[in-house]
Amino acid sequence: MNSIRKILGPGLLATLLAVSLGSAARADQTWDFRVFLDDKEIGTHRFDLIEQGAERQLTSQARMKVKVLFLNAYTYDHHDVEHWDGECLNTLSSKTDDNGEKHRIEVKRANRETIVKRLEGPGKGVQWLGECVMTFAYWNPAMLQQTRLLNSQNGDYVDVKITDAGLDSIDVRGVKTPARRYELRSFKLSIDLWYSEQKEWLALESKTERGPKLIYKLK
Repeated sequence: MNSIRKILGPGLLATLLAVSLGSAARADQTWDFRVFLDDKEIGTHRFDLIEQGAERQLTSQARMKVKVLFLNAYTYDHHDVEHWDGECLNTLSSKTDDNGEKHRIEVKRANRETIVKRLEGPGKGVQWLGECVMTFAYWNPAMLQQTRLLNSQNGDYVDVKITDAGLDSIDVRGVKTPARRYELRSFKLSIDLWYSEQKEWLALESKTERGPKLIYKLK
């Protein structure tokens, strides 16, 4: 277990999977990803969006399993439901089993504040943030303009720097597709994101501390 955690890096999955639409997105969208550690498939991560005017509901479900010598060395299960008003998070409820370590987070926006409650897991307690907060909403083009993002697994509010790295191309469902790449960096994260010309999220890659890449590919 410890060796797998070292490969993935402390808190990497916690942040990568804390994802939670911007004006470019359509109602009732789904992003359904296969997840790889380098070339080894380790699970899935699916996002389902329901949009009604400015109100949005996003459901995120991730399941991953890393095997070593046919044994389950690492498992991850994350479920997250978010409600948004425009680009501001209204409520969030998440549960995570990170290889036996349990996390449970509740978030509510009220009275010009965003209240984050850590109900289970390390650092249990309450914190008060600003009126308009965004999670690691990779599917939302507005996220690319943010300097701080909320981790929906553990409630951390993370400083980030996001840079437009220019035009690129990437394989999407077996087709080479024009895209624009963005680099998201923070103290422990190095994430590359690809978007179509219409600003729809296409792919993700993240370098881990020991070398392997965590890769999201659309089904």
